[in-house]
Amino acid sequence: MKLILNILLIKTTSLGDVLHNLPVVSDIHQHLPGTRIDWVVEESFAALPALHPGVSRIIPVALRRWRKAWWSSRHEIRAACGAIRAGRYDLALDTQGLLKSALISRCAQTLRCGFARDSAREPLASLFYDRAFSVPKTLHAVERNRQLAGMALGYTPQGLPDYGIHAPDVSLPWLPQTPYAVLLHATSRDDKLWDEAHWVSLGNRLHRAGLSLILPWGNESERSRSERLAQAIPGAICAPRLDLREAAALLGHAQAVVGVDTGLSHLAAALDVPTIGIYTATDPGLTGLYAGPRAVNLGGKGKPPSVDEVAARLAALGMHV
Repeated sequence: MKLILNILLIKTTSLGDVLHNLPVVSDIHQHLPGTRIDWVVEESFAALPALHPGVSRIIPVALRRWRKAWWSSRHEIRAACGAIRAGRYDLALDTQGLLKSALISRCAQTLRCGFARDSAREPLASLFYDRAFSVPKTLHAVERNRQLAGMALGYTPQGLPDYGIHAPDVSLPWLPQTPYAVLLHATSRDDKLWDEAHWVSLGNRLHRAGLSLILPWGNESERSRSERLAQAIPGAICAPRLDLREAAALLGHAQAVVGVDTGLSHLAAALDVPTIGIYTATDPGLTGLYAGPRAVNLGGKGKPPSVDEVAARLAALGMHV
């Protein structure tokens, strides 16, 4: 097989999915040293692949915004496709498996690889690839990405995933000087929330263990919850609005992170911070935290974990609560 030197990765959304693709970059550099890797990603998540030193160039797209105003965005769309075409890639690898990502791969005008019909999230996407590979849907999302890349590029991924990222050097002057834990209470669906009384109980335990508690948020409803929890937990801080780099810096320097089913929980795990994922409405088997022994999933569909269960797993990770 021709040596691949210039690769385009396509994984546009969402936060968790983009994070789950980071180990592909590490695997490629391990097996094909010297390879150049560019990445097409939705503009709102561009800060994530930029954290990996093995990514040479980020090509942002704005499919969500373009869909709402495609005519007025046509020059932007043409420019993005032109930037992809100008890369002169040896191979474009679509690990998203959606029609939108498969269409993006067409801009590359090179060998296009992706999931086969029986493996793609949208089977019609497989029609746009020159080579399509079957990867079991029973694998965790991280391993599906890694296996697909290995099949396309001629190597076999082994061992635990290496996300390859570290907390960026970002100043957060509002942070306390004392050790802290982060409580990620916010998520996209109400049925994924953990009871506020549980957060207060856990926060009090962590406070008694000598940790400050930081409560991030992403919208006004989440901000109100952060403020309520901060009032109920001694010394807790409702964080200011954070961008993704700031969030990575916050999470990366925490003593521990406890979070519901949300992308920031995956970011904490990818940064190798002791992380507990709380699941109440989904099962974590295929898309839960997946980053080695310091990333722990608790609960499942209709089976939220108790405060005692969370505290026990934190203790097993070295947090005495």
